Amino acid sequence: MDFNQNLFADEASQPADRVQIIYYTDPLCCWSWALEPHWQRLLDENADLITYSYCMGGMIPDWQTFNDPINSVSRPVQMGPVWMEAKHLTGIGMDDSIWIKDPPSSSYPACIAVKAAALQSLAAEEILLKRIRKAVMVESKNVARADVLSDLARQTGQQYPEVFDFGRFSTDYESEASRHSFRNDLAKVRYMQIGRFPTITMTQPGGKSLIITGYRPYEVLQEALRASLPVASVT
Repeated sequence: MDFNQNLFADEASQPADRVQIIYYTDPLCCWSWALEPHWQRLLDENADLITYSYCMGGMIPDWQTFNDPINSVSRPVQMGPVWMEAKHLTGIGMDDSIWIKDPPSSSYPACIAVKAAALQSLAAEEILLKRIRKAVMVESKNVARADVLSDLARQTGQQYPEVFDFGRFSTDYESEASRHSFRNDLAKVRYMQIGRFPTITMTQPGGKSLIITGYRPYEVLQEALRASLPVASVT
């Protein structure tokens, strides 16, 4: 695959004195939604120590091919109990009834929407990812539907006009560029053999990496970051 040649080109160009973080996630990943407050705190409290990017995992291509043997999920209705468990264990707000009422058929459309936003900026990507997550996790909106994604993007543009251009998003979502970017993310997931979401990799200056798989409390994220910092940066 030609796009494998430059899988980590963006990360390689980041400042060499900071820990480089890649967050492998998916808009339909309930554990990523539960991790959101801890992830945001990590970013807020360590902005001068890190650079970061998002990699969309394409967790559910479709329900004909998706199978999660660990959680015994191969049909939409079986995803509800997974969300119930995440809600129970983490205390995060979540409405699992969507998997009965109007289950998303795939996470690919939402992933492509996020990558379309990323063509504008990291800030635009981040804002839309959060909006899509909230829409499906809390508001029971089917984010596999193009009209739903368009409405969410329009709302995002209205709320953050200085960051998010809805007109550009509408063009980029239909473009080959957004699909190429998503294919590149899928290739990263395969290359890194990422099997669960969320997964976070932290690469310290010099190349040594740590991998954190699954939902973890903030203290674990902070400890991993400290372990990834150059000795001179640790206080």
